[in-house]
Amino acid sequence: MDTLHLLGRGFAELFQMNELLALFIGLMFGMLVSILPGLGLVMGVVLALPFTYSMELGPAIILLTAIYMSGTYAGCFTAILYRIPGEPMDVPLLWDGWGMTKRGEAAKALGWALVAALTGGLVSTIVMIALAAPLKNLALSFGAPEYFAAVFFGLTTVVALAGNSLPNALISLCLGLLVSTVGIDGTYGAERFTFGFTELMNGVPYVMVLVGMYGYGEILSKLSHGSSLKAIPAQDSFTTRFPSWNELWGLRATFARSTGLGTLLGLIPGAGATISSFVAYGVEKQYGKRGDKLGTGIPEGIVAPQIASTASVAGHMVPLMTLGLPGSGATAVILAAFLLQGVQPGPFLFQSEATTLIVYTIMASMFASVIGMCLLGYLWIPLVVRALLIPTGVLAAIIVMLTLVGAFADRNSLSDVWIVVVFGVLAWILDRFKIPIAPMVLGAVLGPMAEDSFTRSMITFHDDWTIFFRQPLSGTLMGLALLSLAFPLLRDLLTRLSRSKPKPFGAA
Repeated sequence: MDTLHLLGRGFAELFQMNELLALFIGLMFGMLVSILPGLGLVMGVVLALPFTYSMELGPAIILLTAIYMSGTYAGCFTAILYRIPGEPMDVPLLWDGWGMTKRGEAAKALGWALVAALTGGLVSTIVMIALAAPLKNLALSFGAPEYFAAVFFGLTTVVALAGNSLPNALISLCLGLLVSTVGIDGTYGAERFTFGFTELMNGVPYVMVLVGMYGYGEILSKLSHGSSLKAIPAQDSFTTRFPSWNELWGLRATFARSTGLGTLLGLIPGAGATISSFVAYGVEKQYGKRGDKLGTGIPEGIVAPQIASTASVAGHMVPLMTLGLPGSGATAVILAAFLLQGVQPGPFLFQSEATTLIVYTIMASMFASVIGMCLLGYLWIPLVVRALLIPTGVLAAIIVMLTLVGAFADRNSLSDVWIVVVFGVLAWILDRFKIPIAPMVLGAVLGPMAEDSFTRSMITFHDDWTIFFRQPLSGTLMGLALLSLAFPLLRDLLTRLSRSKPKPFGAA
C-alpha cells in the first residue's frame, strides 16, 4: 500500500474516541510538566508510562508521543519569561528570549517561539513520513566517530557564546566538561571526583546543573547586585502577538537552516534535541544575516533553537520505528512502552498490516500533536505573560521554591537539592568574575556524549585519532566544526587588518 493511503487510514484511526482522548491528555500533561523546572518532558513521559499498561498499543504510544511533542515546545515559557530552562535544549532560547522580555516584548517572543514550533514540527513530520525508509540507511551509517564529530560540532558553539572574551568562555566550557566527568567511568569502571560521596557515583545530573545555575543562581546574582530584585519591565501586550508576513519572510533562511538541522540531527540516535538546539543557534550565530546581534534579544535567537528542537522530535521517531533505536531519553521510554505491549520496533514493525497501520497512526498523531500544542500555546501565552505582573519578590520566592521542589521530585533525593544549591552558588561566583555560565552548561550537557563516543572510537579503531577525519560523514562534521571555530577568528583578524591599513595621502 502506498504512503498516502496508509496515512489516510492512520488519520481515520486517530479520530476514534480513545485515540483522541489520549492525544488531548498527552498534550495537556506534557505542557504542564515541562513548565516545572527540574521535571521536564522526559519525567512527564516516565510518569505516564504506568498508565499505558492497561491501554491498547495505539492510544498508549499516542499518549507518550503527545507528551514528548508538547513538552519539547512548552519549555520555552519559563526560558523566555523567567530565564529558567526546563530542559537543556531550552538554554539557547533564553539568551535572546530573556532580552525581549526585558524590553517588554514577552508576548512577541512567545509568538515567535509558537510559529517556530509549528513550522519545525509540521515540516519535520512531513519529512519523517516521506523519507523514513531511505533515511534509516543514513542513521545506520553513524558509528562512534560520527557521534563524536556531531557532539564536537555542538561544542564549537562556545565560540558563539564567547561574547567579548573567548578565554573566559573556554574556562567556563572546561569547568562544564570537568563536571561531566564526575562519577563512575562507563568504559573502565574507574571512580572519578566523587570525594567519597556515593550520591555522585552516577555523576552530576545535568538537569540539576541547569536548575541550579539558571534558577537558583539567577536569584542569587540579582540579590547580590542590589538590596532588592529589579522589577521585570511592563509588557507591551498580554495577548499572543504573531510576527507579520514580512517579518517571517525576512527570516526564511533561518527557518530553512534550522528545520533541516533539527530533522537531520534528530535522525542520529543519541544526538537529541539538545545538540540540535545548540548547533542551530551556533550556525545562526556564524552564518545568519544578523548573527553578530544574537544574544541581544532578536527573533533569530528564538526561532533557530526552537525550530531545531521541535523538528528533532519527528527525527527521533525514525530510528525508533525503523531500527528500534531510541534517539533520546523520551524515545527510550516510548520504546519501553512498545516492548511492554509485546511489540519490537524495527524493520519487523512494517511487515504486518496491523503494526504498519499503528506506525502510520502514530505519524498522523504527530501532525495532530503539532497543531494541538500550538492551539494550546496560543491560549496559554496570555496567561503566562500575565504571570509577570506578580510582584518580583514573590516571584523570586516562587522560583526558588519550584527549583528546589523540582530538584527533589526528580529522584526523591535531598542530594539533588544540595547539587542545585551548590551550582547556584557557583553560578553566582562565575557572574562576579564575568565568566559566562552558558559554556559551562554546554560542557556539562554534551561532555558525557563526547567522552563516550570518543572512547568507543579509540577502542574500535586502536587509538587512531585520524578516523574522525577519514570517515566521510565524521570528516564533514569535523570540517564544519573547525570552520565554525576558525570563521570568527579570521573575521576578527581581517577587521583588525582593515583598521590598521594606512590612510591614503591627504586623507582626513
